[in-house]
Amino acid sequence: MNNQPLRSSCGGCFRVFSLLAGAVFGLAGCTAGPDFVRPAAPNFTAYDNDQAPPAGSPTATPSRIVQGQALPAQWWDLFQVPGLKEVLDQAIAANQTLVAARATLAQAKEAIVQAKSTWYPTVSLGASVGKNFIGAGTDQYSHGTVSNQFSLGPSISYTFDIAGQTARTVEQAKANAENQHYQLAAAYLTLTSSAVTQAITLAVTQKLLVTTEDLIKNDEKNLELVQKSYLIGTAAQTDVLTAQAQLENDRTQLPALHQQLSVARHALSVLVGQAPSQWRTPDFDFDTFKMPEQLPLSLPSELVHQRPDILSAEALLHADSAAIGIAAAQLYPSLTLSISDSYQSTVLNTLLNNASKAISASTNGNWTLFQGGALVSQKRAAIDAYDAQLATYRQTVLVAFGQVADALRAIDNDAESLRLAGNALDISSKSLRLQRASYSAGKSNVLQLITAENAYAQASMNFVRVQGQRLQDCVTLFAALGGGWQNKAEIALPAEQPAKS
Repeated sequence: MNNQPLRSSCGGCFRVFSLLAGAVFGLAGCTAGPDFVRPAAPNFTAYDNDQAPPAGSPTATPSRIVQGQALPAQWWDLFQVPGLKEVLDQAIAANQTLVAARATLAQAKEAIVQAKSTWYPTVSLGASVGKNFIGAGTDQYSHGTVSNQFSLGPSISYTFDIAGQTARTVEQAKANAENQHYQLAAAYLTLTSSAVTQAITLAVTQKLLVTTEDLIKNDEKNLELVQKSYLIGTAAQTDVLTAQAQLENDRTQLPALHQQLSVARHALSVLVGQAPSQWRTPDFDFDTFKMPEQLPLSLPSELVHQRPDILSAEALLHADSAAIGIAAAQLYPSLTLSISDSYQSTVLNTLLNNASKAISASTNGNWTLFQGGALVSQKRAAIDAYDAQLATYRQTVLVAFGQVADALRAIDNDAESLRLAGNALDISSKSLRLQRASYSAGKSNVLQLITAENAYAQASMNFVRVQGQRLQDCVTLFAALGGGWQNKAEIALPAEQPAKS
C-alpha cells in the first residue's frame, strides 16, 4: 500500500488549519477574572505584648532566643541525643502518611498537565465503512442503488481560549498542586514533631520508672528497718502496717508507667512504618537530652511563608481566585475550529488516491446569553468562596501567631518551674537524710520517715516531669515555627515540577 498520499493529505490539513487558526487567533488573549495577589505579610516583629522577664532574672529561660534565625532542617539534632537522628531518618523514609502525601502531590501535578492540554489542538485519525442507498422507493417494483462507502483521514479541532478559561483552569490546577505540596510539608512536620515527642516521652517515662523503682527499694528498706524495730520492741505493729501500706501504694505506680512506656514505644514504631512486634524501640537516656543553647525564632513576616498550614490556606485562596476567572470566562462566547482531511471512495483499493481526497473546515461558535441566571450566580458563588477562604487564611495566621506566643511563654515559665522544682528536690533530699538519721537514733517515728520519703520521691519525679515538659515545649515551639521543612531536600520540592507526560 502506498501511503505517500496520506502524508501529503495530512500536511495539507495542517496548512489549512494553520491559516484558519491564524485568522481567528486574535480573538483570544483576554483573561477573565482577577489576578491573584498574595496577602501582605504582617509588619510587626513581636508575638506577645506581655512584659518578658529581663535577661539574667530567675524566670528568664536559659536558652537564648535568636530572632530572625532560620530553623535547621534537622532541628532534633539540637537536643544532642544519641540515636535520635537514626530514628527520624527511618521515619521520614518509611512513614506511610508521607508516602500517601507524595502520591497525592504527584496526582495533583498530573492535573496540571491535563489542564494545559486544552491549549493544544486535538488531532485524531478516523475511519468508517458504510453503505449508501440511492433511489430506493416505497413501491415493491422500485429498486434503488446500493454502494459501499469507505472513508479514512485525520481531523484537527481547536477551541480558542477567548476569555482565558483554560489559563485560569491551569492556574487553579497549579494552586491545587501547591496546596498538596504544603500538605506534604504539614505531614512531614507532624511526623517529625510527633516522633521527637514520643522519644522524649519514652525517656521521661523510663526515668520515672527508675525513680519509682528506687522509691520502692527505699520502701523495702524502711519496712525491713521497721520490722527489726518491731521485733526488738522499739516499734509498734501499726508502724509495720504503715510501712507495708506505703510500699504497696508505691508499687501501684508501676503498671501505669509501664503502660505509658508501651504506648510510646508502639506509637514510635508506627511512625517509623513498622509494626510494634517487628521493631525494637531504642532506649533513649533522659540524661543525654540537652536543652538547646539557642532557640531560632522567625519573625512574623517570615512565619507566614514557613508554616505549611498558612501556605496551604494561601494556595487554596489562589485556587478560589482562579475559580472566579473560570466562572467569569463562561459568560463569554466560545469558538471551535475543526479541519478534516479525508479520503473517500466506494472501492477500498482506490481509497488513498488523491482524486478521492476531501478537505472540510468548520468554525463553531457558541454564546450562552441566558441560562436562568445560573452563570452569573456561579460567578457570585465563586466570589463568596474566595471571601470565605480569605477569612480562613487570616484565621490560620492568627492561630499560628498564638501558638508561637504560647510556646515562647511556656519556655519562659518552664525555666521558673525548673528552678523551683530543683529547690524542692534539694530541700526534700536534705530532709530525708536528717529523718533517716533521726529514725536510726530513735528520735523520730516511722511516719515521719515515710513522709520524708514521699516528699523526696514526689520532688524527684516532679523535677523529671518539669525537665521533660521543657523539652516538649521546645518541640512545640519548633513545630509552631514550621519545622524547617524548606531546608529538607526530600520535602522542599518546587511548587511546580515537570510532570510526566
